[in-house]
Amino acid sequence: MIINMREYKCIIFDLDGTILNTERMNLIPLQRLIKEELGEVISYEDLLKYKAYAGKRTLEDLGFKDIDKSYKKWVQYVNDFEEGAILYEGFDEVMKTLNSKGIICAIASSKMKDQYEIDFGPTGLKKYIQCEVLADDTKRHKPYPDPLLKVSEILNISPKDCMYIGDTIFDFKATKAAGMDFGIAMWGADDLEGIDADYNFKNPSDILKELNFL
Repeated sequence: MIINMREYKCIIFDLDGTILNTERMNLIPLQRLIKEELGEVISYEDLLKYKAYAGKRTLEDLGFKDIDKSYKKWVQYVNDFEEGAILYEGFDEVMKTLNSKGIICAIASSKMKDQYEIDFGPTGLKKYIQCEVLADDTKRHKPYPDPLLKVSEILNISPKDCMYIGDTIFDFKATKAAGMDFGIAMWGADDLEGIDADYNFKNPSDILKELNFL
């Protein structure tokens, strides 16, 4: 569903699959971990659904026993992987322009803080982010609205004045439960089933076009 763009005080972004392309760096090490600890071979395609999950929940669903130990090993494999996080093209201009227009930028992600610093810090875009809510900051994660509402609370901005941009059904469900508008990051989305987004963004620059900043 596409509606006429209105003014927003805050744009909240998901991280993986929205700002950063981290798919291969997360899933290939996960395949390795599954084979080592569970003795199973799971295809890359069958692991794509876990892109929407917080890391430890992924391991719980896959049947790992010592979640904390396995998670630490997964993180190590991710950080040793030769392909790191890649900033989607155009996001530097998106952040810079939103900031210049007085739009507050925030992040709500299921990523742990240490990994967030490793993946997002090198982009140089943290200077544009006024609020970060990560996995450590709420007990419940997406698809619950808690991370998005936490951003709204910290910034003292009504949910109706915020838009969340993400790439999964969990992002969509969390956004609607929070009372915010949702923009789908189609460049990072694998499955659009069940997602009735307010805005369909085909590439990052579309965000600025819809806001009439381009």
